[in-house]
Amino acid sequence: MKINEFKLERYFAIYEFTAKYLLSPSDCESLTLEELVKRADDDSLGLWNNLKLGYTESMGHPILRKEITKLYHNIKEENVMSFVPEEGIFVTMHAMLEEGDHVIVVDPIYQSLAEISKSLGCSITNWRIEEKDHEWKLDIDFLEKNIQDNTKMIIINFPHNPTGYLPTREEFDRIVEIAKKHDVFLFSDEMYWLLEHNEKDRLPSVADIYEKGISLFGLSKTFSLPGLRLGWIITQDDVLMKELAVLKDYTTICGSAPSEILGIMALRQKEAIVKTNIERVRENRTAAKEFFNRHKDLFTWIEPKAGSIAFLKLNDKLKVEEFCDRVVKEKNIMILPGEVFDYEGNYFRIGLGREDFKVILSELEEYIVEHF
Repeated sequence: MKINEFKLERYFAIYEFTAKYLLSPSDCESLTLEELVKRADDDSLGLWNNLKLGYTESMGHPILRKEITKLYHNIKEENVMSFVPEEGIFVTMHAMLEEGDHVIVVDPIYQSLAEISKSLGCSITNWRIEEKDHEWKLDIDFLEKNIQDNTKMIIINFPHNPTGYLPTREEFDRIVEIAKKHDVFLFSDEMYWLLEHNEKDRLPSVADIYEKGISLFGLSKTFSLPGLRLGWIITQDDVLMKELAVLKDYTTICGSAPSEILGIMALRQKEAIVKTNIERVRENRTAAKEFFNRHKDLFTWIEPKAGSIAFLKLNDKLKVEEFCDRVVKEKNIMILPGEVFDYEGNYFRIGLGREDFKVILSELEEYIVEHF
């Protein structure tokens, strides 16, 4: 298998731990171990204090999987398998796809969701999210028109990274109906689920409502715990679940015992964790909107509807890659250019989930006033 360099991850590898300020992280402010354990219920605290650091069950700790099912309506414990999130993508694509298959992928998207399919010899149709009148739009008719006889899978990501786009429930239902009509798998990256800026806009998990749906979720973004490296794949397809189990024996085999217990604690605190993160994202979104509209000669603000990210446009004749390079080298602020998503145009991503967001905007404003 030959696979291309992961542009986003290589970019972060350079600057994530060297730049003073990060304006573009996609996760929410991380919880400390002390915060998480302090708020734990007696049962999970007992599991933590008596934890033996041995191997764990390949499918995931039974209590963890039970807590995960509480997020859904039609998912049972046997429909859940824990993974490192990136591992879940890798294993699922290898279990399902082969050379000659056709895959339709929302564009832009987290690179591995498309890149692994390509490396397996699949043909790819990019289903592009477009900016129209300062909004992000997705043409649902495009999906229907581009289904082929050999289409095996549709890959979606809502809430969307990097744009913060979220389809309406009507549009979402059409996507599911098209998948059903053509009997294709629907893989849904839902890593930003539950971070809808308006709870009324929340969509159901794909695997919860479609038998050939596959959903990826985890604790990295919404639950502020990226360091646990804990996520999961859910599907009602029993055959696929068995195939995932076989392939996982060749990756991590099983999860991290401490991460699983801490994951149980987090899921039992979900209301408080999610509430805090949504409030922070909303507050930072307001600050960002005011900031970028204040400098609308330089930037175009495009309102995100969900998630902890936004995707904006640099209006200046300066290319966004050069702008990001100058800002990180001269002001020590890392900004992620849209080029790492292979997305044409002068776009860049910002993250709305961190506590120091307003401080970084102030630092950026100093730089803009001085240089532009």
